[in-house]
Amino acid sequence: MRHFALSAIGRDKPGIVAAVAAKLLKHGINIEDSEMTILRGHFTMTLVVSAPDEIEAGSLQVDLEAVRKRLGLDAISLDDLAEPEPARRTVPSHVVTVYGADHPGIVHAVTASLAEQEINITDLTTRLVEQEDRDPLYLLTMEIVLPDAVEPNDLEAMLKRVGDEQAVEVSVRPSDRDLL
Repeated sequence: MRHFALSAIGRDKPGIVAAVAAKLLKHGINIEDSEMTILRGHFTMTLVVSAPDEIEAGSLQVDLEAVRKRLGLDAISLDDLAEPEPARRTVPSHVVTVYGADHPGIVHAVTASLAEQEINITDLTTRLVEQEDRDPLYLLTMEIVLPDAVEPNDLEAMLKRVGDEQAVEVSVRPSDRDLL
């Protein structure tokens, strides 16, 4: 079995997922993992797919390029993946929420402090929320896996310092494992 990473982005419109999925199905390809969302009016998708060993990747690429042109997508890419590790579900232990006035550097400051402590981010979402008669509000939400070497209280103290430096509010709460 071969694996590919497929990414696409373009102005949002109905039918993007159906068109890409149809071409994958035509080639006998299964969608294993995916993330799809709309970012500022652009639909984005990232997929990890599995294909039969005998797949003709060039033919698949031609079909995907035809979808890109027909739908007016900005980009579509297909990359062969080395044999992936066996599926390992990393269960997040905590949810971190950051919000405040928008400015460059928020994501870097928060994620760099987590990386220094070898805290793994399993999901990260940001949104810019326009507010009438006020500056936009920046919202960052992420799920993380706290390693055994880091205590929850230490995590909270570290992120409070980052929040103070960035002039944003930071909250940390345990994940609700029943929802995962």
